[in-house]
Amino acid sequence: MPLTRFAPEHYADLLQVKANKMQALFAPFGAPPLEVHSSPPEAYRMRAEFRLWHEGDDLYYAMFDPQHPKTPLRVTEFPIASTTIQAAMPELLRRLKAEPALRRKLFQVEFLSSLSGQLLISLIYRRPLAEDWLEQAQGLAGELGVQLVGRSRKQKIVVDKDYIEEQLELQNQTWHYRHYEQGFTQPNARVNIKMIEWACAVAAESAGDLLELYCGNGNFTLPLCRHFDRVLATEVAKSSMAAARYNQQWNRVENLELVRLSAEEVCQALAGERQFRRLRELHKPLQDFNFSAVFVDPPRAGLDAATERLVCDFDQILYISCNPHTLRTNLEHICQSHTLQRLALFDQFPYTDHVECGAYLRRREESENEPAKPG
Repeated sequence: MPLTRFAPEHYADLLQVKANKMQALFAPFGAPPLEVHSSPPEAYRMRAEFRLWHEGDDLYYAMFDPQHPKTPLRVTEFPIASTTIQAAMPELLRRLKAEPALRRKLFQVEFLSSLSGQLLISLIYRRPLAEDWLEQAQGLAGELGVQLVGRSRKQKIVVDKDYIEEQLELQNQTWHYRHYEQGFTQPNARVNIKMIEWACAVAAESAGDLLELYCGNGNFTLPLCRHFDRVLATEVAKSSMAAARYNQQWNRVENLELVRLSAEEVCQALAGERQFRRLRELHKPLQDFNFSAVFVDPPRAGLDAATERLVCDFDQILYISCNPHTLRTNLEHICQSHTLQRLALFDQFPYTDHVECGAYLRRREESENEPAKPG
């Protein structure tokens, strides 16, 4: 994100521009009034990464303009980052400059923070890490009060822990999450809370069972379990599934079944095309679930054709998207059988063109008119 676009005094106007574009994008589907959920204008980003640039004795954080990819831009402050990251950045740089074992061949640093104030720092090197690095890294982690990970090619050294823990206050309940280094987490925690609350409000009057695809570490899954009899959630990434299992146990959610399957494999299993050994671990057979709703949070490419057909088999569809254009493409098929009931914009990425959005659809009754095809 170009730092020159950071303009808190214009945040409300910039958000309105996004909202106008999104409302127009979905107007052909008879979209209801857009629900707009804003971000804090500053200190909202819980993750950040920088190149470490060496110039003689000098060392500084750097970013690059895509138009000039070989020219480093010195970063002296980063006001969109969480206050935890902002406080750590100068202290980390001071220690790195003073310790040759920590500085040598260091080319990247990654920060992962939580609302609870925890911080994990990953230092990425172009050299193998030895005992002198570990000794200095332990001192650094202790002085800064952070978790620290060192990485180089085919090497990972963890100083104490490679994760942080988060607490989110949702629906008058505290939910606990473990976020692993290099695992996916929502970058804007305050907006993430609004996204989860919106999804739970949509699901509040639901009944039966829920199928969730792309569940990640259980970010939406765990609070949604309060609104359904049983939830079957799937995810293909091993690290995310491990985090989801831990988070389920930590939050004592008992009506949730977690299975490591891709969306494609779920389609095959529900169609009876393939049998998977992992499904034998379920407490009841897949065909005995009473699915009334499906929740999807796919990657930027959206739903593939098979998954698109699958979700149309459900009475209710809850779709979180990080790309409104692929969501619109999916809706061209989905809205042939379903009606768009609610549409929301979540401003995860202020001062950029990126938009996170949510759509809630219900199966159209036979008596309802056929929808107009979007132009």
